[in-house]
Amino acid sequence: MRPSATTTRCQLSFQFGKAYIAATDKRPEWVKLKVSMAKISEVFGGAAAIVKGMGITFGEMLNPTITDDYPDAPAKFQERFRGVHELQRDENGLEKCVACFLCAAACPAQCIYIEAAENTAELRISGGERYAKVYNIDYNRCIFCGYCVEACPTDAITHGHGFEIASYNTSTLIYRKEQMLVPMPEGAHYPLKVDPATEHDSH
Repeated sequence: MRPSATTTRCQLSFQFGKAYIAATDKRPEWVKLKVSMAKISEVFGGAAAIVKGMGITFGEMLNPTITDDYPDAPAKFQERFRGVHELQRDENGLEKCVACFLCAAACPAQCIYIEAAENTAELRISGGERYAKVYNIDYNRCIFCGYCVEACPTDAITHGHGFEIASYNTSTLIYRKEQMLVPMPEGAHYPLKVDPATEHDSH
């Protein structure tokens, strides 16, 4: 099959171009060699990068797959995971929160609401002068930034590992103090109430 006139013209133009470049390229031979070696090195470098990447890919394909069996098994978290907040107690069972409002002030989402009340001799809830009568966190707005935990001077509020709080009803995402308060520690003698008659007899 004879080549067409267009193909012949393209070949002639290409050959003429090569000849023109060779004729007009006045660079020394060592410069041309250096440029050629740089291009060859670039090609080999790209090939080496592809081989390295494919080696990592195939290596990961041969490793065993590591997955969690959630929800069939409990999810495993790192200690630093920021889940649903927990309100802590001391070793005697008293609440650590003293209603200082620093957590609410530090919260960028303004999702913490606190009402303070005074501790009395007959009714002591926390180890300070005041305690949080109401402590609500609105998880519709919480961004789990941890600023409240950092701001608390008594380590009263921490992040737990709870995360299953999704709901179709936004009102259920407002957590009350009773939902976040940790259980009473074992062996704690919680001096919640003092019997006035008993106190009077002791005097």
